[in-house]
Amino acid sequence: MALDGAFLRHIKKELLNELRDSKVDKIYQPTKDTLVLAMRSFEGSRRLLLSARANSPRINITEQTYENPKTPPMLCMLLRKRLSGARLRDIRQPGLERVLLLDFEGTNELGDSVMLTLAVEIMGQYSNIILIGDGGTIIDAVKRVDPSMSSQRLILPGLAYEPPPSQNKLCLLDCDADDVIARIAGMSRPQPLAKALLGTLQGISPIICREWEHLTGRGRDLLTTELDEELTSRLRFFLKRTMTAVRDCSGKPYMIIDQSKKPIDFTFEDIQQYGSGRSQGDCNSFSELLDRYYARRDAVETIRRKSDDLNKLLNNTAARLIKKIYLQKDELKACADREHFRICGDLIQANLYRIQKGAGECTVENFYDENMAPITIRLDPALSPAANSQRYYKSYQKAKTAEQVLRVQLEKAEQELDYVSSVLDSLSRAQSERELDEIRAELTEQGYLRARGRKQKGEKPLPPLEYHAGGFTILVGRNNKQNDVLTLKTADKNDLWFHAKDIPGSHTVIVTEGREPDEDTILFAASLAAAHSKACEAGKVPVDYTKIRYVSKPQGAKPGMVIYVNQKTLFVAPYRTEQ
Repeated sequence: MALDGAFLRHIKKELLNELRDSKVDKIYQPTKDTLVLAMRSFEGSRRLLLSARANSPRINITEQTYENPKTPPMLCMLLRKRLSGARLRDIRQPGLERVLLLDFEGTNELGDSVMLTLAVEIMGQYSNIILIGDGGTIIDAVKRVDPSMSSQRLILPGLAYEPPPSQNKLCLLDCDADDVIARIAGMSRPQPLAKALLGTLQGISPIICREWEHLTGRGRDLLTTELDEELTSRLRFFLKRTMTAVRDCSGKPYMIIDQSKKPIDFTFEDIQQYGSGRSQGDCNSFSELLDRYYARRDAVETIRRKSDDLNKLLNNTAARLIKKIYLQKDELKACADREHFRICGDLIQANLYRIQKGAGECTVENFYDENMAPITIRLDPALSPAANSQRYYKSYQKAKTAEQVLRVQLEKAEQELDYVSSVLDSLSRAQSERELDEIRAELTEQGYLRARGRKQKGEKPLPPLEYHAGGFTILVGRNNKQNDVLTLKTADKNDLWFHAKDIPGSHTVIVTEGREPDEDTILFAASLAAAHSKACEAGKVPVDYTKIRYVSKPQGAKPGMVIYVNQKTLFVAPYRTEQ
């Protein structure tokens, strides 16, 4: 994890410069493991983000906005009671541990001054945010740890706060390069240099250790046993350089991004190990770096967690429909043999005089065959020849009726599967809780979810996504209900309508206002339709487009389901925004 103790030391300096003596104005808890403190000072307002998420723990000043629950959690209420109005006096870090201790000066119910501490522990899945009282007693924590979860370190209200157990590692703040080299030289077994450095030093991430090995070996992988005098001298130089940067907090924020502009790592030093295959995006501050690095991951994770129940419901429904369609198609194939039953009935009826009562079968000429080839028909010995004939006629009629019913049921099941797939597609592209709420409302209306209590007056529906190209406005529906409104109510009959061909996706409309869009605008709209479809990761996607006047909704069709004619088809690459 790149957010190591050395990087955290730079964050600490930055936060002290920006927030020292700031007052806690407001406190929010967007998710169960994330806090946002609105800090106010004479210089202005800042939002301090504290995250204990397993995959993105951090502390930084943020410019991002977060959706808050309608009812604040109990921990949030407690923090508001204890910390509102308190001033941040200091930020401490034990050595290069991945822990920052934020000391606040506030007042209690009697108006007396008290010191409160927020311990922000950045330790992967064990990350936590703990409120500690004046005497070192835990008041509460984002993640409580009881004896059933750990026997080593309990985190419960009323217990004394104990810092995370220290490891037997050297700290760059109070050792020198020769101490590190001596520790590595004393290892009993040879191992990769980067791994040895990682196991020797406190608060240093793998990317820094790999960089030391890369620079020492000039791009060559090294074992600890290969360190001769020259390599040791090179390693000593690079260790000293990093030690100076850590002690003086003179590092700079670097973000490593791949060719698709996707962030893959970050650090406080210039990194050479990726060569020309990776580039580095500089940021103005360490907080900005963390904000940019984690912004998309956090948004995706939040929506994923809040949509788990919908995904489970829709995937189970889709699996049930697929199984139902498969069985119905098998039954339909069996019905295809119904003509055989009618022919057998006719042939028995025509040969009643030749068939002996009690016979198990009969062989007669098939006058439905051009060559009059003989055919053997199985009979029920307990029935008369005439009754056997009627039995075949009944089987024929039963298969004919079953086929008619199955075709209707099969069409309904396939339409429902298309609808469920379209909702899953909308769900995969949802970017806010309001979008999830609209999808929930749609599923409730369609009977897939139970209505919860009394129907409350909801917020105004979200507007369609809006893009601009060639002087035209392009609108994209966020979900099925919005697709219906956009296509059937909002759009003009001469506007252009786009949709990925035979693929679940959003309705996309160019608002023409009586003008003819150029070819580039049409291609851009088609690429948007492809990007907002299930085929968004494909290379080329077929997209149909036609005028709104040629798009209609069948009576009784599910939301978002339409039919259209007079379409043209384009093959385009989905539009991709910069990561």
